[in-house]
Amino acid sequence: MLESNMVAEADANQAQVRRIIESKVFRSSEVHRSLLNYLAEKSLAGDAESLKEYTVGLDVFQKPESYDPRQESVVRMHMSRLRQKLAEYYRTEGLEDPVIVDVPKGAFKVSFEPRPVLDEPVPSPVVSVAPQNSNRTLAVMGLLLALAAGAALYLGVRLSQLERASVSAAPSVWTPELRQLWEPLLSAERPLVVCLATQPSSNLTGLATANGAFLLGQFLADRKQNIYLTGSDDLSMPEISMSNVVYLGPMDTSRQLRALPVNFKLVLETNGIRNMQPQGGEQGFYADAAKSGVLDESYALVTYAPGLTGKGGVLYLSGHHVSSVPAGVEAFTEPELARTLVTKMQKADGKLPRFYQVLLKVRSMDDTPVEVTYVLHKELATTGKAHDN
Repeated sequence: MLESNMVAEADANQAQVRRIIESKVFRSSEVHRSLLNYLAEKSLAGDAESLKEYTVGLDVFQKPESYDPRQESVVRMHMSRLRQKLAEYYRTEGLEDPVIVDVPKGAFKVSFEPRPVLDEPVPSPVVSVAPQNSNRTLAVMGLLLALAAGAALYLGVRLSQLERASVSAAPSVWTPELRQLWEPLLSAERPLVVCLATQPSSNLTGLATANGAFLLGQFLADRKQNIYLTGSDDLSMPEISMSNVVYLGPMDTSRQLRALPVNFKLVLETNGIRNMQPQGGEQGFYADAAKSGVLDESYALVTYAPGLTGKGGVLYLSGHHVSSVPAGVEAFTEPELARTLVTKMQKADGKLPRFYQVLLKVRSMDDTPVEVTYVLHKELATTGKAHDN
């Protein structure tokens, strides 16, 4: 009898995993279907206790044997998103499912729990927020919701399409490298304007720009008070001259930004990125490749340029693939990627170029970056229009 009960329980758990994988929430995300199926199989077979980040990287994400989890966060990033998708599933399609599937933080073992049956609804407890923290909490929540809702408003993207994250999640560690990258944009008293390209370009969709905005909102929420959101159609000359700007999407949709006082050395073109001044070993053109197996290969372009009058700065994150903008955001918010960028760009005195462009190679699955690597960077010289801050 005990054995038959165990078999029935295992069958019910496997059926629940299949139900989740075939759901609408997971239908558009092959990477998370594969990850959940892999972890569930290992867990049901009793092999999950021995799973390591390195093993998951090799088996699920096709990483090479030289893969170093300390240098790449692909597994951690997708484990976090898998948990978010499971939570979304149980908020929507899985409200009445008999088995709750979860992957507790800090482990790769999938848990299977029968849904508790309550005789009577249990009222939610009233949670009071300490007065000294309430304003800060509301500010963080407000910024994240404004960026997500604003992206949806400008780009016609449903909020349910965004990769949701908890508004109470702790921000990334503020490393010396992240501080060095962001100091020109955050240290000044100038407001920060997050601008979303409102016109689609090639394969770059509204969803990509919205996802990038939401990831950026999580990072900035606890680090900058006066942040404003706008679309490229509404970006005004006074905003650019009085603010620092983070621009997500193709710069060619904004006539104001096309007038930046700098000669670009890397230029976004239809199928890739043009290197205007190739040096030894560099290519003249970096073409976005067709799908290679289950992965797409493309490029992202990061540009930090002076404002219109030479005061302040504009950080421009773009590319032609859906994963390009989120990849650029990751490079400027993920500690290990930030360390790589700073190490590559630092001059002999330890400082970064005042203005620069960075070319990144992006490998993605289901339009989600799984590997972002540095290719090259160019120091930019300003034109005669610019002057010191």
